[in-house]
Order: sequence, then structure tokens, then C-alpha cells
Amino acid sequence: MALRITNREVDGVTVVELDGRIVLGEESNSLRETVKSLLANNKRKIVLDMRNVTYIDSTGLGTLVASYQSARNQGATLKLANLGSKFQEILQVTKLITVFDVYDNETAAIKSFQ
Repeated sequence: MALRITNREVDGVTVVELDGRIVLGEESNSLRETVKSLLANNKRKIVLDMRNVTYIDSTGLGTLVASYQSARNQGATLKLANLGSKFQEILQVTKLITVFDVYDNETAAIKSFQ
């Protein structure tokens, strides 16, 4: 199943909704390219809505870390929202929970930029 990605603006924040699996191949590449494109278009406040992410592998985690780092290097901020319990657990086990700004829902993530 391909990763579906949709973007929308809410109060000056770009919300990227992810639906599907973030795995090695086209899915990871499309997420990487989406973030790269947003940064190239001068989007500096980005929230990745993970509500509909059904699975993420090590390549997907690497893509998230690389996207986060790219955003920081360009003066942008990338935050995660709506992590499922399984994904939250993966971030805790890998200690990546300390790297990302994680919010329970999209609204909280958007408000955190104010």
C-alpha cells in the first residue's frame, strides 16, 4: 500500500497528513521529497500528522530523523502529532522520543508554534 500524503495550511502551519506505511522504497522517498519541497517553498512550521500511519520500518524512522534534521538546518521546525501507541512505543525504545517534539493531537501541535 502506497503512502498517501496530503498537505494543508492551518494558521500558518503546514499540516502533512500521512496515510499508510512509511517503509523502504517509494513511501520513504515520497515523504522525504514532500518535506524537501515544503522547505524549498519556505514553509517553516510543519506538523506531520501520523494518525493514519499503519506501520513504520527502520528506513521510515531514518527518513523522519533526516527530515527533522533538514528542517532544523534550514531554520524550520518539524513536529509530530497523533502517534499511535505502537509508534509511540517504537520512539521510546529507540530513544527518538527525545529528538522529536511530539503532541497528542494536531491542535496542540499547531498551538505550540504560537
